[in-house]
Amino acid sequence: VQLQASGGGLVQPGGSLRLSCQTSGITLEYYAIGWFRQAPGKQREGVLCISGSGGPTFYHDSVKGRFTASRDDTKNTVWLQLNSLKPEDAAVYYCATPGTRDCDSLWSEDVIYDYWGQGTLVTVSS
Repeated sequence: VQLQASGGGLVQPGGSLRLSCQTSGITLEYYAIGWFRQAPGKQREGVLCISGSGGPTFYHDSVKGRFTASRDDTKNTVWLQLNSLKPEDAAVYYCATPGTRDCDSLWSEDVIYDYWGQGTLVTVSS
């Protein structure tokens, strides 16, 4: 199982980015994908989790209404759309899978995720 996050970069406050998580070694429709981020000096935190096969999506309160996730299982890819970016959104973003189809109430606990991609850096600065 491999996951590869990409799409990070430098963006001004209020701007947008779209991150991608390319997966391989799994049939993506059967797997939830979580997005996490880690800013310098801070703990890694869950951003959102998108379930497979039309299941629920969970969001961290700080990103509701600004970030959305989508997926194309035929392309083995999950996207994270980041809108209205704030300086506090700057971090290394990671995608991961818990190895199950649905996200649940533990979605933000990184210990439940079995497989992780390398991170992609998002910088928000004017």
